[in-house]
Amino acid sequence: MRKRLLGALCAVLAAVVTAPAARAEAPVDYVALGDSYSSGTGAPPYTGGTCFRSPRGYAQLWADSHDVSSFRYAACGGATTASMTDQFASLDAGTDLVSITIGGNDVGFASTMITCVTGSDTTCVNAVNTGIENARTALPPKLDATYATIRGRAPNATVVVLGYPRLVEPNGSCLSATKRAALNRGADALHEAIAARAASAGFRYVDARAHFAGHGACGPSPWINQFSLLRLVESFHPNANGYRLGYLALLTSATG
Repeated sequence: MRKRLLGALCAVLAAVVTAPAARAEAPVDYVALGDSYSSGTGAPPYTGGTCFRSPRGYAQLWADSHDVSSFRYAACGGATTASMTDQFASLDAGTDLVSITIGGNDVGFASTMITCVTGSDTTCVNAVNTGIENARTALPPKLDATYATIRGRAPNATVVVLGYPRLVEPNGSCLSATKRAALNRGADALHEAIAARAASAGFRYVDARAHFAGHGACGPSPWINQFSLLRLVESFHPNANGYRLGYLALLTSATG
C-alpha cells in the first residue's frame, strides 16, 4: 500500500513539474463606443472636436492601465443609437473588448435636464415622464438593433454595457426635492430598459447606480457636475473622479 501511495505521489509531482506554464493573457484589442458618458465629457481637456473625448474618461484610463494591442476611442458626445454608423466602423472580427453607454440621448437626456433646471416642478416631472415612456417603449428596439450590429461586426468580443447613475443626490443642494426625485426615477427606468436588452443580447451589463450613490450632483462628494451655464456641455456629466473612481472601477470589475 505504501509503495502504491508513493508511486501515485511521484506521478502527481512529475505531472506538476512537467506541466507547461500557464499562458499569459494576450493583449486586448479594445473599442470604446457610445455617447458623452463614454467619451469622457465632463472632465476636460478634450480632443475629437465636437465629440468631447477626454483622456480622463474611463475608456482611456482603462486602456492606459491594461495590456492593449490597440485602442479605438470612437465614443462621441451627443451620440444616439441612430448616429453610431461611424463608430461601428471601428469594430471588426479581431476586436476583443467593447464598452458602451448609449440610450440617454434617445430618451431626451439634454432637453429634460434643461427643462428641469429652468422650468417648474410640473414641467420637469412631465418631461421626465415622457422620457420614461420612451425608455419603456421606443428605446428597447433601438438598443436591440444597436447591440445586434455590434455583435455582427465584432463576433468574438466581450461587450460590456455600462448603465447610467442617478444624477442628483436625493438630499442635494440643487433643484427641488420633486425635481431630484423625478430625475432619479428617470434614471431607474433607463436602467431597467438597458439592463433587459443587454441581457437579451448576451452582453455584460454593469449597473452604475449603487456605486455612484452618495456621489450625485449637488451632494458633499460629487462625482457628477451640477448645472452650469458656463460649462453647459459638462452639466450633469461625470467629473474626473466620476470617471476614475466611478466608471473605471466598474469597467475593471467587469473585465479584470
